[in-house]
Amino acid sequence: MGYHISKPSFPLSLFVKQYWAIEDCVPDGGEHTQPVIPNGLIELMFYLGNRPKFVGDNKNLAENSILSGQQKGYSDLIVSGKLSMFSITFQPFGTNFFFNIPSNEFLDQNIPLKYIVKNVVLELESNLFKASSFEGKICIANRFLQSLLKRNYQDYDFKRSNQSVYLINRNEGAMSIDALSAAACLSRKQFERTFLNYIGTSPKQFLRTVRFQNTLFEKQKDKNISLTGLAYNCGYYDQSHMINDYKIFSGKTPTEYFSECEPYSDYFV
Repeated sequence: MGYHISKPSFPLSLFVKQYWAIEDCVPDGGEHTQPVIPNGLIELMFYLGNRPKFVGDNKNLAENSILSGQQKGYSDLIVSGKLSMFSITFQPFGTNFFFNIPSNEFLDQNIPLKYIVKNVVLELESNLFKASSFEGKICIANRFLQSLLKRNYQDYDFKRSNQSVYLINRNEGAMSIDALSAAACLSRKQFERTFLNYIGTSPKQFLRTVRFQNTLFEKQKDKNISLTGLAYNCGYYDQSHMINDYKIFSGKTPTEYFSECEPYSDYFV
């Protein structure tokens, strides 16, 4: 399996968290089940080989270029054949500045890119498919994103959104909505409306997701930490509170999840 990851350069780094790509091949007739959990991030994914399938048909991938919005719960992805994938992971507020569409329009959905930007998707997919290296794909993605940013960027509420995410990250999701709205100099209703537009989900849901992601990050750093210690360090009332979030976000208890999956936080890494 080939896996690559890279951070963008300024100014795209203000809006894009990272690029990553994977090249894998499941033996003929074989399948691999990949759990998908909420990570607090919106991603633009290009499938350049076989398209995987979700268990159930509510989110199945109908095209090769998909914008995946904020997720509220877990799902399982079935991978077979050759998986060749290139992905652009946005900062939590990033998509709004490229697509000029409220990010909550993508909530819990996989939207074909051709429905969001027209006339360029086929050429973009072709160029990515023909690119012989990860670096080549990044150059193509940079040109695409820069053209969108030049066309759609508006800086109204950028600083406010950026500051809100900074405070949430600094406090690892353990922060009240009232404190965030006060820091943004907005009423709670105004803040929730602005947050939903830029981040793509409600502040309450996002804080919950970030706190969950922080448990993965803490476990990633210290494999021997107890569940009680993990819950305490990550701002849960008690262990049962954390277990409830794990069941919602992964379909498993923390014990079950860590026995089956390597702890890894897409959000905090």
